[in-house]
Amino acid sequence: MHNSDDFEEFEDDLPKSKTQVKEEMHQLQALGKQLTELNAAKLAEVPMDAVLSEAIATMHRIKSREARRRQLQYIGKLMRKADVEAIEAVLEKHKEQDHLHLRFDRMAEEWRERFLTQGKEAQSAFFDAYPGADHQQVRTLIREANKEIANKKAPTNQRKLFRYLRDFFMQES
Repeated sequence: MHNSDDFEEFEDDLPKSKTQVKEEMHQLQALGKQLTELNAAKLAEVPMDAVLSEAIATMHRIKSREARRRQLQYIGKLMRKADVEAIEAVLEKHKEQDHLHLRFDRMAEEWRERFLTQGKEAQSAFFDAYPGADHQQVRTLIREANKEIANKKAPTNQRKLFRYLRDFFMQES
């Protein structure tokens, strides 16, 4: 009688099927593609060797679609030697940061809209929720943004208000 432990040990001894090898190759290629989509600052944080780094830099210079496809395959091949877990950890960290920045952008946009539509009520609610905010600066930015709207001018101060709020939320977290 065979138990499941014996079967798992036997399964580990078998060579990988062609399908499994292809699937792993495609996963590494997809991970390499994610690396090519990072900006220079984020890419600098990724632990990789010089050959992989140069391959990614080359990918950015290539214009031809077919050449880009081949370069991506080459990057996938280089990924076999890379520390995939460390790379995935850095990519996950960047993904979480991007989600956090998006959340702060949404919060800043929502508060800016409330300030410009609801007036003093929104200001009171904001200062109750966030007592650490610079009351005078927020009121000044709101006043200037409302003047822009009334005079149908470019939204310079509305943007300043948004940036102040976004930066404030980032510092608060």
